[in-house]
Amino acid sequence: MDAERLRLLLMARHTCVRVVTSEEPEVIEVALDAASRMGLEPWLWSVTDGVRRVVVETDQPVPNTTNPAAGLRWLSQGLSTPSLVILLDVAEHLSDATNLRAARDLLERVRGGLVGAGQTGVDGRRVRSAVVMIDHTDRVPGVIGGGSVRHEVLPPDDEEILEIVKGAIRSVARDGKIDLAVTRPEKDFLRDVVVNLRGLTRRAVKQLALEMVAVDRRLSDDDLEALQRGKRMLLEDAGVLEFVDAPTSLAEIGGLERLKAWLSRREGSFSPKAAEFGLTPPRGVLLLGVQGAGKSLAAKAIATAWRRPLMKLDPGSLFDKYIGETERKLRDALKQAGAMAPVVLWIDEIEKGFSSAGDAGNDNGVSRRMFGTMLTWLQEHREPVFVVATANDINALPAELMRKGRFDEIFFVDLPTERVRRMIFEIHLRKRKQDVSKHDVEAMARESEGFSGAEIEQAVLSGLHAAFSRGSELTTADVIGALRESPPLSVTRREAIEALRAWAVGRCVPADDPA
Repeated sequence: MDAERLRLLLMARHTCVRVVTSEEPEVIEVALDAASRMGLEPWLWSVTDGVRRVVVETDQPVPNTTNPAAGLRWLSQGLSTPSLVILLDVAEHLSDATNLRAARDLLERVRGGLVGAGQTGVDGRRVRSAVVMIDHTDRVPGVIGGGSVRHEVLPPDDEEILEIVKGAIRSVARDGKIDLAVTRPEKDFLRDVVVNLRGLTRRAVKQLALEMVAVDRRLSDDDLEALQRGKRMLLEDAGVLEFVDAPTSLAEIGGLERLKAWLSRREGSFSPKAAEFGLTPPRGVLLLGVQGAGKSLAAKAIATAWRRPLMKLDPGSLFDKYIGETERKLRDALKQAGAMAPVVLWIDEIEKGFSSAGDAGNDNGVSRRMFGTMLTWLQEHREPVFVVATANDINALPAELMRKGRFDEIFFVDLPTERVRRMIFEIHLRKRKQDVSKHDVEAMARESEGFSGAEIEQAVLSGLHAAFSRGSELTTADVIGALRESPPLSVTRREAIEALRAWAVGRCVPADDPA
């Protein structure tokens, strides 16, 4: 973690630096390092201990300072030397008027040079006291936010991850020998370990690295899969990005031939050779189409074709009742995707997050701010994150999102043709241990006109349930009977689908070849 960035902010005479992070101990260490290098005496406040000087472990808390207002008042008046005041989780208490007043008084006294007399530091510069707020949330009153600067804690880069991993291995090795059972050079194995740990906090990297060697006291190729499982669990618990399993082969996806060809032509454009040729890597695609027609499969197809992890962002899950939290969640998700690159980022039903961006709405401008953040990131991000955005309702999408340059291409995913429906039936029959040669797939394909890929899968499942309940093998009649019992979405929403198809003509590239 870069202590120099924090020190530069403090040297620039910022009264208050806010850090929002889950890595509190690590940030405290960085702040203490900055205080030491600047000649500032470190003081720390928390609601459990109150105020205490952080110089030696035997320093005792100041009595009667656990109350936020009391602690902040003591810090305003009781410091006699230039100090770095570290406040832990104080943001939660600033909704109280008394606590807020005490915090404002402290910051004003720091700003005026009244907290600790200014003196000359070790580098000849005149040093002054400063405040560092370390919180797990960014919910601070505007008067505090406007008078402070936010310090971003970046995820560890590859070099730092490698050092953390090596340190974890050394700590386990002190208790006994660790066997090396990898099928490749150790350097290459560690490089793959680093790639699998990108985007995690330092604490999570260390924990997963320890788990990798502490249980069986060996390093093997299987550890990479275990790291991926552990990372998936951590990210899912965080509730921002979700790992999605992609098919092992494009053969599991029926149709989408034009999209597959587009992917094949651009797969090599991420290489250094392509950069020398003058190519820039593709940034993303927008997939519009009929609900259930295969947009989700298309996102998975891209991850499969390019052999990249697929992460899903649901815009609807970002909304939070607290002011500023929704935008923070989006920033965190995009930052996490960048840290994990190269990766495919699937933004599912993107219209859910930005449907109110084009009007006044009733969400106090949250959708507009989120939309602005997303547009800026789509235009300016440099990490190898390929975005796949899917949408069902074209009318809910702001016009700015459709502009060329936001995405490399806009594909329209229509209902499958008879040829593609035949392929989809064969795929789902094989996946469910059925002998395709025993079924009239041609008849199934003809009978399922107007059905989406998802509806075809459900028809196969319904047929299997019917066959299993009577204790016999699945028949073609079982599947056709299931098709006839349930009308497809193309019938129940015929007008909406026809309007969507008409809009797509000339505006989108068909994801599949015509019949």
